[in-house]
Amino acid sequence: MSAPIVVINPNSNQAVTDGLKDALAAFDLPGGPDIECLTLAEGPFGVESQLDSDSVVLPLAKLVQSRPDAGAFVIACYSDPGLDACRSVVPQPVFGIQESGVLTAMARADRFGVIAIAEASVQRHRRTMARMQVLDRLACEIPLNMSVDESARGERTFERLVEVGTTLKEQGAGAIILGCAGMARHRPGLEAKLGIPVIDPTQAAVAMALGALFAG
Repeated sequence: MSAPIVVINPNSNQAVTDGLKDALAAFDLPGGPDIECLTLAEGPFGVESQLDSDSVVLPLAKLVQSRPDAGAFVIACYSDPGLDACRSVVPQPVFGIQESGVLTAMARADRFGVIAIAEASVQRHRRTMARMQVLDRLACEIPLNMSVDESARGERTFERLVEVGTTLKEQGAGAIILGCAGMARHRPGLEAKLGIPVIDPTQAAVAMALGALFAG
């Protein structure tokens, strides 16, 4: 199976892309497709507002169109920017990490919680969940109130993740989704600390992409 799964970080922060590579290393299966992680050079340093999210739609569409060799694409930003646009211009499957993370969380628990980056992110995420008609399965979404860069490599990030994750668990979440690709490196430790499933949505999306390629 030679066609790679192309995972695109829509922000220009290479530290986030490096974290994705580490989190996806276990998906490099013998005989399976390569997992290629790219940084969108035209993107903002962090996708932290609606304007940031909208600004990467055209660059993402151009990038996926430039990769006819790919077997599938993953847009590794929890706002799922450009998902519909990219699906409209290429024949390959395109997975958004919010959609994939939510579907995976619902397969693991009746109600799920989301750890967002900032308060402004919550409304964007709720719009997607409303479209998916899954808001009744959402226990709560709580922001870290950090930047994307801080979530990837800040000194207090893990401590704050435990604090927010504990509150989500107390509010009825049976599984927790990390609501930013920059949090990927913290998933194993956070799951061990909380004792419930913690979903890295990029891993969830790549798992779905693998399933689509192997089934095809």
